Amino acid sequence: MHRSDPGNGEPTGSTLVVADPASIDSASKGLPRTVLLVEDEAFVREVACEVLSRAGYRVLKAGNATEALQVFRENAGAVQLLLTDVVLPDRNGCDLAMELSTLGGGVKSIFVSGYPENLITRRGLRQPGWFYLPKPFSVASLMQKINEALPTEPAPH
Repeated sequence: MHRSDPGNGEPTGSTLVVADPASIDSASKGLPRTVLLVEDEAFVREVACEVLSRAGYRVLKAGNATEALQVFRENAGAVQLLLTDVVLPDRNGCDLAMELSTLGGGVKSIFVSGYPENLITRRGLRQPGWFYLPKPFSVASLMQKINEALPTEPAPH
């Protein structure tokens, strides 16, 4: 388990429970999928990147929304999933997701937060293709949420 101290607007800090990497099962095996990971805490960002990479995802990282927009533009059309903290230093994750949707590509979004879901949903999180993952979360719950957002598609014939 990796934990960071509360701060940056999150009431509980950040916790990511890391399982044995060999036990990570992903529907992404064989399907190269790209995740744009936006997390302002460097340690949490690196751990999440490692977990997602070992699960077979290509991971693009950003520490804030401004960086995320730049990375998204530099990788036009490659990003299938935005995995972002709700509270970011320069704007909130929902605003970032809305901005990315205007740039196109049909990107799904998973928002992680230490705040209760009802507070998040009152802020408009209930958009098609948007998902919520409460902190703290395990690798299994993260992978389950990713598989919900990006269901396995049949291979082309």
